[in-house]
Amino acid sequence: CQKPFCNSLAEAEAMTALAADAGITLTVHDNFRFQPWYREVKRQLDQAAVGDIFSAMFDLRPGDGQGPNAYLERQPYFQKMPRFLVRETAIHLIDTFRYLFGEPTDVYADLRRLNPAIAGEDAGTFILNFASGVQAVFDGNRLVDHAAQNHRLTMGELRVEGSKGVLSLSGDARLTRRKLGDTVATPINYVWRDTAFGGDCVYALQNAFTEARLAGARFENTAEDYLANLRIEDAIYRSASEGRRIDLA
Repeated sequence: CQKPFCNSLAEAEAMTALAADAGITLTVHDNFRFQPWYREVKRQLDQAAVGDIFSAMFDLRPGDGQGPNAYLERQPYFQKMPRFLVRETAIHLIDTFRYLFGEPTDVYADLRRLNPAIAGEDAGTFILNFASGVQAVFDGNRLVDHAAQNHRLTMGELRVEGSKGVLSLSGDARLTRRKLGDTVATPINYVWRDTAFGGDCVYALQNAFTEARLAGARFENTAEDYLANLRIEDAIYRSASEGRRIDLA
C-alpha cells in the first residue's frame, strides 16, 4: 500500500485489523528508511560511532513551495490537502526517526502555513522525545531550499549529536563524522547509487520485502508497525492545535 495510508488513523486501524483477520501481509511503502544514507547512519549508530546519542535534527528544505504555482507542475494535489507538511512529507521522517531511535514517548508541535495559495501547513517544527533520552527535532519549511544540486535527493540535512561526536548528512548525501574536540569532520565512505528517487530506495524497499517473503521472515514495514507513525502524526496535529505536549503512551 502506498502512503498516505488510508484517510484517517481510524480507517488505517480498521484496514490493518481486516488484513490480519484474513491472514494477509499488509505493508506500507514508506521508503525513506531504505535510503542508503539512513541505512548507513543506522549502522554507524549501532556501532556507537558518536557514543551515547543526545539529539538529532532534520531540516527539511526542498524549496518547492513558493508562489501561486507551487507544486502544480509535479504534484498539484498538494495545494488542496488540508493536512500537508506532516501528513504528506514529515511522515517519512517520523518513520525514519523510529527506525533510528526506537519509539518516542511524547511530542510537541508548532505548525503554520506560509504560502496562502495552499490549504494546509507548509512549515513547522515538532520535537519527539524517546525513552532512551534522545530528542529528535524536525524543522520543515517547503519554501526554503538547502545547498544541493538535487533538492529531492535527501530533501534536507540531518545532524546526530552524541557524547563522542557528531554525525552529519548533507544535501548531496555526503556523510561525515566529527569527533568530540576535532575541528574537521571525516568523510564516511559508503556505497549508494544515484539512481531513480532517493538513492534507489524504492527498489531497496521492494527488494527487502521480497527477500523477507521468500525467507518467511517478518518485514519491518508492516501496516501494524506503521500504525505507530500515524498515531504520532495524529498527535502532532493535536499538539499544534491545542498548544501542548502530547503523551504518546
